[in-house]
Amino acid sequence: MKLAIMQPYFFPYIGYFQLINLVDKFIIYDDVNFINRGWINRNNILINGKANLVSIPLANASQNKLINEVSIIGNNDWKLKMDKTISLAYKKAPHFNKVYPLIKECLFLNETSVHKYNAQILKMVCAYLKIETTFTFSSEQANSNKELKSQYRILDICIKENALHYINPIGGIELYDKDIFQERNIRLNFIKTGSIDYKQYNNTFVPNLSIIDVMMFNTVEETHSLLHQYELI
Repeated sequence: MKLAIMQPYFFPYIGYFQLINLVDKFIIYDDVNFINRGWINRNNILINGKANLVSIPLANASQNKLINEVSIIGNNDWKLKMDKTISLAYKKAPHFNKVYPLIKECLFLNETSVHKYNAQILKMVCAYLKIETTFTFSSEQANSNKELKSQYRILDICIKENALHYINPIGGIELYDKDIFQERNIRLNFIKTGSIDYKQYNNTFVPNLSIIDVMMFNTVEETHSLLHQYELI
């Protein structure tokens, strides 16, 4: 079984979905510390030809809290504002009429825990893109050994899941040792996203935006082609 483990990001970039698409099971890493100024509650969309952040307001975010202890501010004001921002930004995009209802449904999910909110969005986007991967939370694993750190926690999860192949984003290449995984008969690889480029109106291409941007400018079939533009290291 191929396995990946990642924190629950908000409408993440296409490389995140490349990783989901590549594995049999994707574990949402929700019982580790929240990351301030990370991608758990924000991402970039295209506004007037430039990358602009949209953010979920959080009630009690802190790096001293676990991700699954962090709550979303419980009114719809921010959702209404973000909905309007996304609508105005992409109303002339070629696939707006098909994609916008999905984005709106995601935004207005009735969920106050940021990890569950993001998890639902990931599943809904995967359903739209016809990605058939199983999801679960790391916090749901019995005897989760949260005291373990870095690669040893990841290795422990892999062993409990009977994984034969663990795939991690390229950013972890200095943190994980292939030999340590191989000692437990688990293959370790890192995914490196290739050069992603597509037409965004008539502007100079702006890379690494939210999957919202990818879907607004690409069909499901075109997005699937982009999902396969990566290298395993």
